[in-house]
Amino acid sequence: MTQEHPINPPPPELVQQWVDTYFGGKISQSNFHVDLATRAAQWGADHELEACCEWLKLEGHEYEHEALFAARRPKSPSLKEQALEALDEERAELSIQNYKLIRAVLESLPDNE
Repeated sequence: MTQEHPINPPPPELVQQWVDTYFGGKISQSNFHVDLATRAAQWGADHELEACCEWLKLEGHEYEHEALFAARRPKSPSLKEQALEALDEERAELSIQNYKLIRAVLESLPDNE
């Protein structure tokens, strides 16, 4: 799973319905039930995506399988990609946010002596 999962949490009303059905109570203040339902939804979505990609591969659609996976689980842009985009957007004068981004990228690079 990616860190920022593209599957949104289930609606609170649905989680409450599940909690009522399976645990006979209200959603806890700690959001334990919401977190559990969200992770379950994400797990199910990941396994469904894997099954769809596997089916595409078995049917001879190798490139479609890769495209489907990339579309449904896009990678977050790297710091380098973000910095290059920021530089392209702000050629004349950098914002504080973009300055910090570019600085973070530069700080992450190894020192070449």
